[in-house]
Amino acid sequence: MAGPDGVAVQRPVGDAPTPPGDGPAPPGDAYSYPDAHFHDHQQYAYQPQAQPDRFTGLVNRLWARSPRWLAPLAVLGCIGAAAGYTVITDPTTSSAEAAPSCLLKLTTGLDCPGCGGTRAVWYLLNGDLGAAARHHLLVVFAVPFLLYVYLAWVGQQLFRWRLPQLSLSPTAVGWSLGVWLAFSVLRNLPWEPFSWFYV
Repeated sequence: MAGPDGVAVQRPVGDAPTPPGDGPAPPGDAYSYPDAHFHDHQQYAYQPQAQPDRFTGLVNRLWARSPRWLAPLAVLGCIGAAAGYTVITDPTTSSAEAAPSCLLKLTTGLDCPGCGGTRAVWYLLNGDLGAAARHHLLVVFAVPFLLYVYLAWVGQQLFRWRLPQLSLSPTAVGWSLGVWLAFSVLRNLPWEPFSWFYV
């Protein structure tokens, strides 16, 4: 084939190249479709987070601005108030009918899982470990662990101590509940040594 100047031009063998914009788009070419990138962009559109209500926002701001010692002091205040109430009221001199009373004890005469716990704490505060264990053995067993958890938390909050943290696995929680339930049943049996723990 001759060109305009009479020079022979060799045409390539095969199909003619497709002009830009003509023909089907290659597979997976999202930009060949005008709206493809728009729909993809919609999936990542900014979603504003829901704002907390005024009360929640106020609590969050107060918590963020409060000193590190405030939470340990508040918990210590609650523990001290409960201990002071126990010492002043002296639950060892009250009967089952006295307020606050146990509904199960009042109606059936049986000890509930928590019966004797307040009296056990009273005896502990007065240094009588034997009487405390007799009134609620599990409370006496749990007190050292609870004190350690509190002290480890306070040390982490105030002094950045890295004391080993106590953690309970689901199996340990299940065993603890099982032991508590068994203790609650056995202490109501009328035979020794189970009757020793009936209060």
